Amino acid sequence: MSSDYQDLIVTRDGGVVTVAINRPKVLNAMRAETVEELIRAIDDAGWDKSVGVIVLTGTGKAFCTGGDQSVHDGKYNGKGTVGLPIEALQSLIRDVPKPVIARVQGYAIGGGNVLATICDLTIASESAVFGQVGPKVGSVDPGFGTAYLARVVGEKKAREIWYLCRRYTAQQALAMGLVNAVVPDSELDTEVAKWCAEILERSPSAIAIAKRSFNADTESIRAISWMGMQTLSFYYNTEESREGVRAFLEKRKPDFRKHVR
Repeated sequence: MSSDYQDLIVTRDGGVVTVAINRPKVLNAMRAETVEELIRAIDDAGWDKSVGVIVLTGTGKAFCTGGDQSVHDGKYNGKGTVGLPIEALQSLIRDVPKPVIARVQGYAIGGGNVLATICDLTIASESAVFGQVGPKVGSVDPGFGTAYLARVVGEKKAREIWYLCRRYTAQQALAMGLVNAVVPDSELDTEVAKWCAEILERSPSAIAIAKRSFNADTESIRAISWMGMQTLSFYYNTEESREGVRAFLEKRKPDFRKHVR
């Protein structure tokens, strides 16, 4: 596999390509370059006929903790509506004709929780932690992170996840349908490998058709996502949103309401 990545480690074992976010010092929070590299790696693997499964994961103590707030000041510095081409990445995970498995250890928070939700399958270790933080830091995922989440866990639970910004254990995530399986930390790689091996024994064309069929039912959410990201770009330029970023970086509670007119 190509090694010219700054923020990823991409490896291959037979028909399985593993794409790991490699920014452990910031709990695999994503900057613009991270997302752009994820798009390239998943696109390359997703259309390679010799690849049957893509595993998305992270190094260290986290799967992914969303956008890197330290490089966000009203906008990120890359492509996409908000300078972080997350809508393109989310669409790509759905568009490639191969199953994408989220291998979750540690934190899957914010945008990381959304990535785990969008993946076709999610396998978590017992120490995994899930949740959203958007309204705590002046952000939100308007599209797959909200509307599609509601399809997965139900309207009431999805609203709880976003409005309260609580954290959920792997077993709680399993109970709400957010993950497919939970295993002891030491068995995570073995379990992921077992699922990959089973998929590789199945018809790739049948799986691709099934994936397209599943996605068709929620395809309208893609339009919601792109429209929502445009709205989010305006929100990021408000003092209310910037208060969330400042508070996060200063490690204090935000006072959003002082900026509401």
